[in-house]
Amino acid sequence: QVKLVESGGGLVQAGGSLKLSCAASGRTFSRATMGWFRQAPGKEREFVAAITWLGGSSSTYYADSVKGRFTVSGDIAKNTLYLQMDSLKPEDTAVYYCATTPAAGRVVLTTHYNYWGQGTQVTVSL
Repeated sequence: QVKLVESGGGLVQAGGSLKLSCAASGRTFSRATMGWFRQAPGKEREFVAAITWLGGSSSTYYADSVKGRFTVSGDIAKNTLYLQMDSLKPEDTAVYYCATTPAAGRVVLTTHYNYWGQGTQVTVSL
């Protein structure tokens, strides 16, 4: 069983920054792909970013809408995933979820992830 707990959400003005964390327990962190997704009211859950660990290296992937503004990273020793969000825009407002999958690579479909956190709210005001 895997447990994921997100934190770090909140209210920020446009142009500001937030850093989300996702604490994972219950699996070997280094063999997973972990991703960030978000869901705005009335919209489908969408891919934001992911990181895959293969052996001693990692690869990161981003949605076009956040590329250059968001940075995904992970601390294997702490079993924690991060999402640094800079230059935030009102359209970034959503509940942000972390998730994990045994698949490697740019895994963007929600159906490919088998464990999810409860989500953390991010609100960006004008």
